Amino acid sequence: MHVLKLTDLDLAGKRVFIRADFNVPQNADGSIVDDTRIRATVPGIRAAMNAGAAVMVTSHLGRPSEGACRPEDSLAPMARRLAELLACPVPLRTGWTEGVEVAPGEVVLLENCRCNKGEKKNDDALARKLAALCDIYA
Repeated sequence: MHVLKLTDLDLAGKRVFIRADFNVPQNADGSIVDDTRIRATVPGIRAAMNAGAAVMVTSHLGRPSEGACRPEDSLAPMARRLAELLACPVPLRTGWTEGVEVAPGEVVLLENCRCNKGEKKNDDALARKLAALCDIYA
């Protein structure tokens, strides 16, 4: 079986949605203890950006209540670390299920996806909203 990789696709001008695993260990103050999972995403994100894709990345962090993203549930520390690793801005977007502005060659981090209502129940309406955000889901 042949598995497609991002590098197998023509990403120029496409909106690429990457579901990453940034559920990384943190200290009580929110600082990242081990960034291995974040570093593992960098080659794919960079390849998509370099190919001219508008890149959206999201992840879960912990087990927050749907619809209620507390400060400790935020992916803000991951956005800062990803920006350091990519050497470019990585804005953190909230309220992203209704649409996301990101230009080709740029990346945004979408706030903790587990905060979205319907995430835990595999809600069809939420799935349609996520699918409408992108051309390619990785």
